[in-house]
Amino acid sequence: MAYFYQNPLLRWLMRNPIWGFVLIIFIFFSLSADHFFSERNLMNIVVQTSTIGLIALGMTLVMINGNIDLSVGATLALAAAFAVDVQSWAAFSTWGNWQILPAVCLALLVGILMGAINGFIVWKTGVDAFIVTLGAMLGIRGLVFVYTGEQSFYAMNFAYSDFSFMTIGPFPVLAVIFGIAVLAVHWLLSRTVHGRNTYAVGGNREAAVNAGIRVGPHMMINFMLIGFLAALSGVLLSTQMGAATPNLGRDYELWVITAVVLGGTKLTGGKGDIIGTLGGVLAIGILRNGMNLMQVPAFYVYVILGSILIAVLFLDKRFNRTADGGLRL
Repeated sequence: MAYFYQNPLLRWLMRNPIWGFVLIIFIFFSLSADHFFSERNLMNIVVQTSTIGLIALGMTLVMINGNIDLSVGATLALAAAFAVDVQSWAAFSTWGNWQILPAVCLALLVGILMGAINGFIVWKTGVDAFIVTLGAMLGIRGLVFVYTGEQSFYAMNFAYSDFSFMTIGPFPVLAVIFGIAVLAVHWLLSRTVHGRNTYAVGGNREAAVNAGIRVGPHMMINFMLIGFLAALSGVLLSTQMGAATPNLGRDYELWVITAVVLGGTKLTGGKGDIIGTLGGVLAIGILRNGMNLMQVPAFYVYVILGSILIAVLFLDKRFNRTADGGLRL
C-alpha cells in the first residue's frame, strides 16, 4: 500500500483517472483490432480528434469559468462556409493561392465575433450561458443555411484542399496544429494571470469580484477564445473535406462537452485542466476508431460514452461531499 502512494505514476493516475481509462482501451484495441497499433492508424486517431480537440480546449476554459457554450458546432459550420466561399469572391480572383489567406482570416474573425456576442450577452444580461448559447446555436445554424442557400460550398483551390494531407516531418500538419494549441492553452491556464482568474471566477464569482477581477470582460475573452478555436476547427475540417456543408459540426457540442467532463472539468466551474481534457478527447477518439476497426455499429459508441459519462458524474457527485457528509451542490 505504501508503494502505491509513493509511486509517482500511480499518484498521477489517481489525479487524472481518465488517462487510466485511455490506457485500458488502448491496450484492449491493440490486442483486439487489426492494424490499430500501426503508426498510420495512430496518426489517424490524432487527426480525426483534432477538430473536436481544438474546441474542447476552449470549452475547458469556458466551463472552468462556470459557463458553457452550445453554439460551437454552428460556429464551426459558419466559419467553414466563409473559409471556402470567400476564396471564390471576385475581389480575390487574381490572388492565386494567396486568396486562402483573407478567406481563413475572415473565417476566424467570424468565430471570434460569435464568441464575443455570446460573452457580451452573458455579461450584460446575467442570463445563464446555457440559455444564451442554446439560442445562439439555433440562430447561427439558421444563419449558415441562409448564407449557403442550403447548398454545399466546394473548394476550387487545390492548395486549400490538400492542406490537411501535408506533413511536418513524420507528423500530419493537423496533428501539429492541435499539439501547439494544447501547449498554448495549457500554458495560458496554468501559467498566466488570466488562467488563475479563470479558476477564481469559476470557483467563487462573488469572491472574484471582491478581489478586483473584472468578471464580465474576463468571461467574454474566454467566449472569444472558444469562438476562435471553433472557427479554426471549421477551417481545418473544411480542408479535410474540400468543402463546407450547412450541417457541418452537428452534435460537435455534445462530443466536446463529453470529452471535457470525462477529463475532470466540473460543470459547476472552478476545476479542470487541459491534461484531463486531452485524455477525454483521446478516449473518445480511440473508442470511435477501435470500434470502427472491429466493425461495431457506430451507435454503440454513443451508448458506451453515455454510460461512462453518467457514471463519472454520479461518482463525482457521490464522493464530492462536504465535511458534514452532505453532497456539495
